[in-house]
Amino acid sequence: MLQAKLHDTVRVHYTVSLKDGSVFDSTEGREPFEFTIGEGMVIPGFENGVLGMREGETKTFSVSPEDGYGEYNEDLVVTIDKSYIPPHINPEVGMVLRVHSPHGGTTLVTVKQVTEDQVMLDANHPLAGKELTFEVKLLEILK
Repeated sequence: MLQAKLHDTVRVHYTVSLKDGSVFDSTEGREPFEFTIGEGMVIPGFENGVLGMREGETKTFSVSPEDGYGEYNEDLVVTIDKSYIPPHINPEVGMVLRVHSPHGGTTLVTVKQVTEDQVMLDANHPLAGKELTFEVKLLEILK
């Protein structure tokens, strides 16, 4: 039976949970997730966990922040004047906004705090600094 190796395209079902057991994301009830190992399409810890798996195999593994979405970076949290928010947007804690960077790109930020005059925005990935547990079933190695 084939084992998943570098440059293989694979189809998997997965569930990712946090340390407290809460499920963050899952393909359950959806189409399987397809990616090519070694192309940087997924976090390194997920790729490494799938490497060597056989078709039909289910595996549970942990991914540290270093091999996941990185450590939480306080420098990515900023407080801005509320006047910078377009008037048609009423910022609320937990809301995700798309902001334009000075370099022409866009970044997703999460509203962390709202006061009368200011809004605190966090550009860290929601899973930054978190240890993740993946349960993965390798459905198919497509080559």
